[in-house]
Amino acid sequence: MTVSKRTQTTIEDFFGKNTSMSKKQKIEKTIVETNTNIISQKSSIQGNESKISDIPESNLKTQFRASLDNDTSALLSCELDTMEDSWFAQLKDEFKKPYFLQLKKFVTEEQKKQKVFPPSRDIYSWTRLTPFKDVKVVIIGQDPYHNHDQAHGLAFSVKPPVPAPPSLKNIYKELKQNYSDFIIDNTVGDLTPWTTQGVLLLNTALTVRAHNAGSHSKQGWEQFTKRAVELLIADREKTGQSLVFLLWGNNAIKLVSSILKGDEHKYKNILVLKSVHPSPLSASRGFFGNNHFRRINEWLYNERKEKMIDWSVEPGSSIKEISESNQKLN
Repeated sequence: MTVSKRTQTTIEDFFGKNTSMSKKQKIEKTIVETNTNIISQKSSIQGNESKISDIPESNLKTQFRASLDNDTSALLSCELDTMEDSWFAQLKDEFKKPYFLQLKKFVTEEQKKQKVFPPSRDIYSWTRLTPFKDVKVVIIGQDPYHNHDQAHGLAFSVKPPVPAPPSLKNIYKELKQNYSDFIIDNTVGDLTPWTTQGVLLLNTALTVRAHNAGSHSKQGWEQFTKRAVELLIADREKTGQSLVFLLWGNNAIKLVSSILKGDEHKYKNILVLKSVHPSPLSASRGFFGNNHFRRINEWLYNERKEKMIDWSVEPGSSIKEISESNQKLN
């Protein structure tokens, strides 16, 4: 059997055909030597996708890009160019599914006609700041902030120098109740210091049209981010690594409950904490006083013998009790 002529194919052609492949060694050699040329040829060389999962992560994106036709490669450029490698390895199977390709077409068209937040480079910043194996705590939000210069790919967080929005101000108030030396500075809204300690700040929808909250919901992002959570749970089931979910509001509670199916108590290495959302509309009905930040740290330190999360956000500050406890584990 010979390799077919080099013709441009559509996404539908790529997924729909399942022809067998011959001259496998020659093709794989060509992939390594002439990756750029293969992007235009690959849609006619079928059957190579099954080998992608065996490729070392350092080469995974190059090989994955080589398996795409030009149109699909362009459509998935954000994932290929900006997603952290370990998350890409986990989520790569989603990228060729019809729902995700349709989602990317929707987002691409929105970006052409509307202002969309966050900018493309920040859509997957959560993956770069908190690689898959480093995730210890997951805080789930809804969709990004929809005003200018706020969203940067992290739930509840805003990029400097934007001050803390109302929900984040309430989060700070609750933190102050948990740790008296937590410094409240509402001019600081960037939660990046949490992410580098293993706190994943994940919105269920990753983009939004400017000044139109929820405008990109129910377009496919929820299925994608649910898959990210499923993969985390499945991995921690196998490895026994600690994982905490902070679920604030019905949206977050339903997402994780649909995966765990009410069995969260059977996992010794998974802790699930729930309350109402920190929004000013609901915080007084159970967010204030939930003691989640302290409960997380007590569980990590006492039950799991791991370092606590220092929830400080003020540059140069730290919570003394947490710092002293963590030093004892060094």
